[in-house]
Amino acid sequence: MTMDFEMIRRKYAELPELIEAGRRLMGRPLTLTEKILLAHLSGELTEPPVRKQTYVDFNPDRVAMQDATAQMAILQFMLAGRDDTAVPTTIHADHLIRSQFGVLRDLPIAINENSEVYDFLLSAGQRYGMGFWKPGAGIIHQVVLENYAFPGGMMIGTDSHTPNAGGLGMVAVGVGGADAVDVMVGMPWELRWPGIIGVKLTGAFNGWTSAKDVILKVAGILTVKGGTGAIVEYFGPGARTISATGKGTICNMGAEIGATTSLFPFDQRMAAYLRATERADVAALAEQIAQHLQPDPEVEAEPERFYDRVIEIDLSTLEPHVVGPYSPDLDRPISALKAELAEKDYPVALTAALVGSCTNSSYEDLSRAANVARQAVAQGLSSQVQFLINPGSEQIRKTVERDGQLGVLQAMGASIMANACGACIGQWRRTDVAQGEKNSIINSFNRNFAGRNDANPGTHSFIASPEIVTAFALAGRLDFNPLTDTLVNAAGQQVRLEPPLGEELPADGFIRDQEGFVPRLADRGGLDVTVAPTSKRLALLEPFKPWDGQDYMELPVLLKAKGKCTTDHISPAGPWLRFRGHLDNISDNMFIGAISAFEHPAGKGRNVISGENDVAYSDIARDYKARGLHWVAIGDENYGEGSSREHAAMEPRHLGGVAVIARSFARIHETNLKKQGLLPLTFVNPADYELIREDDRISLLGLAELAPGSTVRMVIQHADGTVDEAPLTHTFNEQQVNWFKAGSALNLIRMRRA
Repeated sequence: MTMDFEMIRRKYAELPELIEAGRRLMGRPLTLTEKILLAHLSGELTEPPVRKQTYVDFNPDRVAMQDATAQMAILQFMLAGRDDTAVPTTIHADHLIRSQFGVLRDLPIAINENSEVYDFLLSAGQRYGMGFWKPGAGIIHQVVLENYAFPGGMMIGTDSHTPNAGGLGMVAVGVGGADAVDVMVGMPWELRWPGIIGVKLTGAFNGWTSAKDVILKVAGILTVKGGTGAIVEYFGPGARTISATGKGTICNMGAEIGATTSLFPFDQRMAAYLRATERADVAALAEQIAQHLQPDPEVEAEPERFYDRVIEIDLSTLEPHVVGPYSPDLDRPISALKAELAEKDYPVALTAALVGSCTNSSYEDLSRAANVARQAVAQGLSSQVQFLINPGSEQIRKTVERDGQLGVLQAMGASIMANACGACIGQWRRTDVAQGEKNSIINSFNRNFAGRNDANPGTHSFIASPEIVTAFALAGRLDFNPLTDTLVNAAGQQVRLEPPLGEELPADGFIRDQEGFVPRLADRGGLDVTVAPTSKRLALLEPFKPWDGQDYMELPVLLKAKGKCTTDHISPAGPWLRFRGHLDNISDNMFIGAISAFEHPAGKGRNVISGENDVAYSDIARDYKARGLHWVAIGDENYGEGSSREHAAMEPRHLGGVAVIARSFARIHETNLKKQGLLPLTFVNPADYELIREDDRISLLGLAELAPGSTVRMVIQHADGTVDEAPLTHTFNEQQVNWFKAGSALNLIRMRRA
């Protein structure tokens, strides 16, 4: 059944005319990215936008929120004073379910432990007209791909891996909750017109290589910030050989290179997936306007004319890749892994292998992993390590159970976890290694920062495709290469694994999930959403105070972060997910993983007022706030890399922070800081980062003149009486300056609706 079909039909009816108008505006052939963006403009453009410079307003078609981020987004939406959402919106309960015992025990535990949150989300959905996917129904991005994504559409989602929907040709962008609120209340969504990176794919996969290896290769080329401010558009004959879910895997992990989103042109593999998921009506409409859902022919013929950068990958010669540890761009072909293990002293023995997450949990993924498992079981092999499987949705779980893949994975030794994010986001209650113990794991996830999966900084997390992960589980070691090496079975025989085969789509169709979805109510009269004042997990929000019109003077430096400071370092998930709806309680985790440039333990610094050392940053901030002091934080390169979680911006705001000054920012986090009324400022001279000392006082001058293109003067008063100055720049536009002055973007919405 197609969700919101009338909305899609209307969009397709107007798409050709809107794209033609866009072509006239630009005065040239268009990339697919440009076609979709131009077809979703809010208002008209009088001149062509400049890539990475012009801010443009858009009208997305829908919003999706996962349960951890939905709490704060809905609490903000409730302040806006609207009775329903302006666009179709769904809530997906997938983040709060731990992986520990297996689905039969983990899901009931989660429902019991999180009942207050689930009841809040369901009641909010019913009150404001949002669909609700129950716990166990599936991971947000897989469920969106199965039910909502459509070629040529635009959506935003409160999760950084929303780009998964690019596998069906959709511009799908991960955002913070405040951005989602804009769209939910009927306001345009603002984005700087992106650069466009083209990835030309030729050839076709063979042997052990799969879609995962494409994005692992691209991540190695572009690094974790090489896609910042850009959309990655895949094209070429090789693109048409990849399944829709394979395309989704590639787009999903594009978040790890900082890309705004990634997408593929419409083709018959997408049409086949739409029909398999009971959306033949959408497939038929898309086929009628297929030329508008692909780049213009001139673009594919001469890509260098239309893309800022073109990367070419021959799928026929691409080798399986393994990335990690600690960064998703540390890549190498599998043939080079063994030598690097010895060179860098990575733990060779594996302690766990994990398949699933929103990235690699499709029918095809599990089919290829199961093919490896089937070979293993037939030849007397079994998993040598803990082997965990998270199906992407209840639809997939039921279907792979019926078709036998689940059973053979279990016969190999796999434990089946809930249809949820699990260890991918730190929801893994692990008991087999001690905290700090050095060990290696291999998984098919998308993100592998220190402590990301199990809260243990000693865990070296490597990423590969599901079939490679399965092969490593059989070996129990990272120095095994299934392309060339053999294994020894229980009878002492040498056994070789053949390249896996997998079914792209189930021959007998998917088994639809009939129980997991609660649709929006047509009649919502008399419904209300309540939050108990004594709740430890939910709390209604108080608006942040507006800027008082004065420069910030002599502020202490709470944190100077050294090296990678991701949103996992700023506001980790794992056990802290339980407080995602309670701003004050979750603020106790602020900067808990940040590494100080002043040699304090992780998450701790110096209270320059009391003189105490190695104090939790949240405690220092609370002390400063109680004394009436604002503070600043200093960041290194690509500050705020990683998840879209706006808590990493709301917590500093709540505890008295007014500015983050960094060498550079990740896109989503920079926007989140602006939305909450903070100042994300960038050193004009990156080397000025080195000027900041722990006991400095920072003054930010010229804020009354804050405007697009302006600079902010930073005066650094050192404790020894000397003074330095450093110019700071920013990316505020006029609208965003108003967010700052109002105290937050939400305050501005409330003022305009008053």
